[in-house]
Amino acid sequence: MKEQTEVGKLKEGKYLLVDDEPCKILSISVSKPGKHGAAKARLDVVGIFDGVKRSIVQPVSAKVYAPIVERRNAQVISIAGNVVQMMDLESFENFEVTVTDDVKDRIEAGKETMYIYSMEKRKIDFL
Repeated sequence: MKEQTEVGKLKEGKYLLVDDEPCKILSISVSKPGKHGAAKARLDVVGIFDGVKRSIVQPVSAKVYAPIVERRNAQVISIAGNVVQMMDLESFENFEVTVTDDVKDRIEAGKETMYIYSMEKRKIDFL
């Protein structure tokens, strides 16, 4: 799910859709309007799920989409290789998440953990 907003209303730490990938805003710099143009904003963002840094330049009045990012709790059911099977504690939905080795070392079967859910994707989150 996503909602529409203006570039000028975005703040650091909020989320933005870039190339259909939810991204967290790292920095915003706004240039002054020129003689024949509007003010422009340069946004440096990093993908939540892929970790790729991106940079976009848009007019301040341009409309962009902001994804709805939710943090939810889940119980780890099992760990098999780099695939973790989890159950959401509110909806009791079972799902699988692929993790890296360092994340796999920090979780245990039977324990609760937080995960990020946005745009039909999930990622285990450690605050």
